[in-house]
Amino acid sequence: MVEPLFHVKVECIFCKTTYQTSRVRPSFKKAKHTDTDFCIHYKEINPDYYVVRVCPFCGYADSENSTTKLTNAQELEFREKVTDNWVQKDFGNERSWEEAMQTYKLALVCAQIRNEKGRVIAGLLHHIAWLYRYREQEEQELRFLQFALDAYTRVFETEAGELNNARLMYLIGELNRRVRNYKDAVKWFGRVINDKRIMDAAMIRASREQWVATREDMLARQIELPEEMLSEKK
Repeated sequence: MVEPLFHVKVECIFCKTTYQTSRVRPSFKKAKHTDTDFCIHYKEINPDYYVVRVCPFCGYADSENSTTKLTNAQELEFREKVTDNWVQKDFGNERSWEEAMQTYKLALVCAQIRNEKGRVIAGLLHHIAWLYRYREQEEQELRFLQFALDAYTRVFETEAGELNNARLMYLIGELNRRVRNYKDAVKWFGRVINDKRIMDAAMIRASREQWVATREDMLARQIELPEEMLSEKK
């Protein structure tokens, strides 16, 4: 019988030790449904639990897409903030929700020490929000969605030329909707819908759908609609 997890070897960037981490076999990645902010809910094992790899010897955490070098100053900061307080722990096998959360929060600390690109930080914050969503811990989910939203907004301001702007703009709109910044959500969805340079049909369609969803949210909460929502339906 094929096991859902398989091991891969990783060399730690910080302490240079080789260790094993787990991945989920593609045949076991079975989605039930996907939320409007791209959070996937899985039928069985959740591959998101295994994105972050953690060195059991020093606590260094990253993903396959992370920066592969540390400066001397970053090594010193990592040693002070993580390694000096690290109690050896192996995350290399099946992970509980609690262990998955630990790995993401470690990865966030490490990414901040590395001065990682904004999109990486934003993605980690967003994934932590999803983990809270899986457990229906709404207060913490909304807290981290706001952190992710702030980070994605900075990404748009600084890295937009390197990214799929339509997807990023849609996501900023949707996270604004989820944290109930409805007027900002309307603006971001409107930018995707009305920018003639955007050719991403899927994101334009999604923005139209969520524009309508935002309108319904506002009516349900008896919030005054902005001018553009009174005059037309997208």
